[in-house]
Amino acid sequence: MHETMVAQSLMAIITDETAKNNAKPVTAKISCGMLNSISDEILRFAFEAIAKDTPCEGVKLQIEHKPIQARCKSCDLNFDVELSLPECPKCGGDDFKLQPDAPLILEEIEFQTESRYEKS
Repeated sequence: MHETMVAQSLMAIITDETAKNNAKPVTAKISCGMLNSISDEILRFAFEAIAKDTPCEGVKLQIEHKPIQARCKSCDLNFDVELSLPECPKCGGDDFKLQPDAPLILEEIEFQTESRYEKS
């Protein structure tokens, strides 16, 4: 299961940052492309199962999907592709090249300290 490997990697990074910050992780924000083959629900389930009885137990994953990007071959505009209307918003052209999908990135970890919240 691909999501389990991703969850293990996320937990390793969050655990390292937890030790550095000496604080409890509360939220982890990740982003990935729209074409990414990861299921949000399965990733959350896998992370929750792996995190049980660790410092990461209870961490909420926030997952943001980045839009598909394209470059118009007519006017050279970079734009977010609307799947319901796949055309350049500037010139209306439908001859464009899809850009590589956004990678999966751990964007932010929010920690709870005794008196306040910190972001890393």
